[in-house]
Amino acid sequence: LGESTYLTPSDTAANVLLANATSSGKVYKINQIVAANVDGASAVNTTVAINTTAAGGGTSYPIVSTVSVPADASLIVTDKTTAIYLMENKSIVVTSGTASKIAYTISYEVIES
Repeated sequence: LGESTYLTPSDTAANVLLANATSSGKVYKINQIVAANVDGASAVNTTVAINTTAAGGGTSYPIVSTVSVPADASLIVTDKTTAIYLMENKSIVVTSGTASKIAYTISYEVIES
């Protein structure tokens, strides 16, 4: 089952883009994560990480860390050539350097057991 989720964080804190709940019986195959800078004048930093709990807590393992996305540009964080599986009780968390300036899109497949 294919899914897509979108998020434009209104703050500079870590925000959960996608969570896989404990005992969900599912694995999410991540096909693509894109970070689009919607600021027309300034670059904005982004960090995307996998966290060890579904709520966005635990230990954070960056996929990209503090990468500058130029004004009106997009960063392909990962695509189908990079296999990432989000297991139960894990989450993908995003942090923007400036509030409301990075729009995130994640496309994934839900695999049920």
